[in-house]
Amino acid sequence: MDDKRDILIRTVIVYIGFVAILILVLFKTFSIQLEGRTNMLSDTREKIPTKIINRIPRRGEILDINYTPLVTSVSFYEIYMDPTVIDQKIFDEQITDLANGLSKLFPSMPSREWENYIRHQRQIKNRFLKIKSKATNEERRQLNALPIFKLGRMKGGLIDNHVTSTRKRPHNELMKRTLGYYKPAEGNHPELRVGIEGAYNEYLAGEEGAEIIQKISTGWKKTGQIVKDAVEGADVVTSIDKEIQEVAHSELISQLKLQGAKNGCVVVMDVKTGFVKAIVNLSRSTNGEYYEIYNQAIGTREVPGSTFKLASLMAGLEDQKFSIYDMVNSGPKYTFYGKTLNEAHGANYGRINIKTAFELSSNVISKVINDAYKTEPQEFVDRLKSFGLSEPLGLELEGEASPTMYSPGSKSWSGISLAWMAVGYEVQQTPLQTLAFYNAVANNGKFVKPQFVKEIRRGAEVVKEFEPIVIKSKICSNKTLKDLQKCLAGVMKEGTGKRLTSSYFDIAGKTGTAEILNEDMHYGNKGEKKYLASFVGYFPVKNPIYSCIVSIAASGENIYGASVSGTVFAAIANKVYATSLKYHQAVNEKKVKVKSTPVSKDGNLHDLRTVMNKLNIPYSDKVQDEWVNTISSGKKVEFSKRSSIKGVVPNVKGMSAKDAVYLIESIGMNVDIRGYGTVIKQSSPAGTPAFNGGLIELILK
Repeated sequence: MDDKRDILIRTVIVYIGFVAILILVLFKTFSIQLEGRTNMLSDTREKIPTKIINRIPRRGEILDINYTPLVTSVSFYEIYMDPTVIDQKIFDEQITDLANGLSKLFPSMPSREWENYIRHQRQIKNRFLKIKSKATNEERRQLNALPIFKLGRMKGGLIDNHVTSTRKRPHNELMKRTLGYYKPAEGNHPELRVGIEGAYNEYLAGEEGAEIIQKISTGWKKTGQIVKDAVEGADVVTSIDKEIQEVAHSELISQLKLQGAKNGCVVVMDVKTGFVKAIVNLSRSTNGEYYEIYNQAIGTREVPGSTFKLASLMAGLEDQKFSIYDMVNSGPKYTFYGKTLNEAHGANYGRINIKTAFELSSNVISKVINDAYKTEPQEFVDRLKSFGLSEPLGLELEGEASPTMYSPGSKSWSGISLAWMAVGYEVQQTPLQTLAFYNAVANNGKFVKPQFVKEIRRGAEVVKEFEPIVIKSKICSNKTLKDLQKCLAGVMKEGTGKRLTSSYFDIAGKTGTAEILNEDMHYGNKGEKKYLASFVGYFPVKNPIYSCIVSIAASGENIYGASVSGTVFAAIANKVYATSLKYHQAVNEKKVKVKSTPVSKDGNLHDLRTVMNKLNIPYSDKVQDEWVNTISSGKKVEFSKRSSIKGVVPNVKGMSAKDAVYLIESIGMNVDIRGYGTVIKQSSPAGTPAFNGGLIELILK
C-alpha cells in the first residue's frame, strides 16, 4: 500500500516538473520573440531616419475689383510611382495604356521605353521611381486620369508631392511695380516688402503646416503622416479695374514713345472713396523699351510746377487776401530780389482777373501771392500745411516719399521762396500726393486717403473689408471750393486745356510744366532741358466719378502739360467713360419723340418702305421705281424718281455703300471704296457707258 502511494507521489512530482519546464520554455520563447521584434523595430528606426519638415501653404492670389487674377501661384510637383502596390492582373492589362499616355504627356521617351522602364523597376521592387520633376498642376491633373494612376495612390501607385510654387503675373508688365514682391530675410539680406505683395504678406502667406518625411536611398520621401495641416493664404482683392488699367497703360506708353520721354506715370482714383482704379509707372530701359521699373507715382518727389497754383489760390481765398475776380496787371516777366520769372512763350496777357490768370496758367500768380503774404510768409506756409500738403499720405505700400515744404527762417528759405512756391517751385510732392489734393476739391472738400485694396477673402468668406479713410473732412470753405471748381472747369473751356475738352462730357483740371534737374543735378542747356509735364483733374465736372493725374518727364522744347500729358488724360477719360455702361442712360429708358424726320440716304424703295414703316416715320410714296432719291422735308420723307438706264454707269451719290456696290456690280463693274458713310463722289460719272470688269472708285463721307 505504501509502495503504491510513493509511486503516485513521485509520478505527480515528475508531472508537475514537466509542466513547470514546459511553462518556462514557453515563457522564454515568447520573451525571445518579443525582444527580437523590439530590436528589429529599433534597427528599422535606426536604418530609416525620419524628420519633421514644414508644409508650405499655397500663397493667396492678388485680384482686381472684378476678381480677375493679377498675381497667382503656379504650383510644381515631383511625380513618383510605386509600381509594387499594383495588382498583377491590373498591371498586366493596363501597363501598355499607361505607357502610351505617359509618352503623349512627356514625349522625351517613347511608349515602349516607358513600359520597359516601369516593368524593370517593378521587378527590382523600386517603390519610388521618378516620373517627372517640376510637373505643372495641369500635368498632374492629366496624370491622375491615366490608366492605373486613376486608381489612386494606394492601388495605382501615383505619388505626387508638391515641392514649390512660383508667383506668376498673367498680364506681364501691367501694374508690375505696384503689385510688387516679398522676400524674407536671408543671411545678411534684410526682409524686402515691395508693393501690394509685400504690404499684405501676412494675409497672402497663410500658415505653415508640418509633416514627417523619411530617408531612403534616393533621398527624402514623404510618408503621408501630417503633423499639422497648412492653412492656404487668403486672396487680396484690390480696387484696381483691369479694364481701366489697360487703357491707362496703353495711352501712357504710346505718348512716352512719341516724345522719347524718360519716364511717366498715371493714377486714376475714385473721387468719393479714394480707391485707386489704375496706376501705371513706366521708365525707359537701356534697350529703348518701357517697363515698370520704379513706382514714380508713390516714390518720386518732384516740383509740381503750375499744378500747385491751385493750392496757392486756395490759401489766398481762405485767408481772404483776394477774390478770383480781382484784376491784376500781368506782364512777360516778374522780378523778385533780382531774380526773374518769365511767362511761358514770353506771353503778355495784360490786365486780367485772377480766375483768368489761373486758367491761362499765368505766372502773375507769383506776384499775387507775394504781394498778399510778403510781410507774413509763415501765414502762407501754415495755410498750405492746414490742407495736408506737408505730410505724407500714410499709404500701406512701402516707399512713399514725404513732401518738401520749406518755412521762413530755415536755411533753404530766401527772398524769392514765397513767389517761387506760389507757382510750384521750392516745394516737392509725389504725383499721388498732388492727385489726392485735387481729388479733395472734386470731392467737395473731403480729403480721402488713396487705397489699393478693397477686401481680403478666403474662398467665399470676407476676412477683412477696407472702408474709405478720411484724412480731413473739409480742407477749406464751401465758397473757396466753388470758386476753385469754377477755375478748374474754366481751364478746359477758356484756358490751357480748351483743346482737350471731351465731346462726351466736361472735364475739370490743370496743366503744369516744370523745369527739373537732370541726373547730374544741373539744369540743362537750351534743347537739353528736362521738363515734367503734368495734367491733373477730374471728370465729369458735374458729380465727378474719377480723378486722374498724368505726369511725364522728357527733354525738348515742346514739352507742355496740355499737349503731352493732357492728351493722355483726355484719351483715358474718353475711353473709360465711353466704354462703361454704368455711366450712361439706357437708350430705351425714356421714349423721346422725334420733332423732325431723320436724314435718309437714297436707296431701294422696298427697303426704305420697310424701315420707315417699322420706325413709324411718315413718308410720301408717289413713285414706283425700284431705286429712289429721298428728301427729308418737314414732317415726312419724300421719295422721288431716280433715273436708271441699262448699260450705263448709274448715279450712286447719296447712297449707302451697300446699295451703291449692288448697283455697280449689277452692270458688271468693280468697286473700290474709300471712307465710310454716304457716297459723295464716284470716279466714273453717271451716264458713262459701262464696260465689263471696269473699276469705279467711290468716295464716302
